[in-house]
Amino acid sequence: MKLLKLTDDNIEDEHICCAISDKKCRGGYHKKKDWLKSKFKDGYIFQKMDVRGKVFIEYVPIESSWLPLRGSNFMVINCFWVSGQFKGKGSGQKLLQECQNDASKMDGIVAISSDKKRPFMTDPKFLKHHGFEIIDEAPPFFKLWGLKTNENAIYPTIMKSAKLGVCPDDKGITAYYSNACPFTDYYTNQLLREYAKNKKVPLTVNHIKSKKEGHKMPIPWIINSVFYNGELVTLEMKAERHLDKIIT
Repeated sequence: MKLLKLTDDNIEDEHICCAISDKKCRGGYHKKKDWLKSKFKDGYIFQKMDVRGKVFIEYVPIESSWLPLRGSNFMVINCFWVSGQFKGKGSGQKLLQECQNDASKMDGIVAISSDKKRPFMTDPKFLKHHGFEIIDEAPPFFKLWGLKTNENAIYPTIMKSAKLGVCPDDKGITAYYSNACPFTDYYTNQLLREYAKNKKVPLTVNHIKSKKEGHKMPIPWIINSVFYNGELVTLEMKAERHLDKIIT
């Protein structure tokens, strides 16, 4: 399979892997493309295998990353996904190698993941297998994984403000999302709003639109997160099945 890098010149003609044929997320799909186009100038890179499927990696220099991380001269993996029939064929290794090539003049690579495989997060087993180690943590389950290319470098850390594990709004449902993912717009602004209305539960939606806003997150995650009475409930899009367990 051939590798393909998205650019200003080809992004309109190429798919971005996620939500390819999901009609309900069509609006979010175009918003993700617009988000990507606005980030290319900051060094954001989207690499994929030239197939119709979810086989891609996205990464950006930490200086331009929206994740609440403190550090310099490291590459940050934003999203890394190999699914379905493409698993177990070396695609993940090829994509990671592209990231390593682009980070060859930097001090290393970092990625936010977890204590185990969770939806929308890079598989920690894959990271560990390829030499990454846990370099910082944040409640309730976030792990910052790192891989140095310069042994004398100082690893980045999670910002103190992102280690709260709870959000400042402790009444009802609070959601955070960005257009870094094509699924978030539909599941937050339609399904979650309908759910909160039907349950008669207060809902606050925070749309992360800048690096500054991302750096103010109470957890080290900017794609999608849902809290209830201040406590983190889920990072998944279908939040209602998790909320049902705690809302009576």
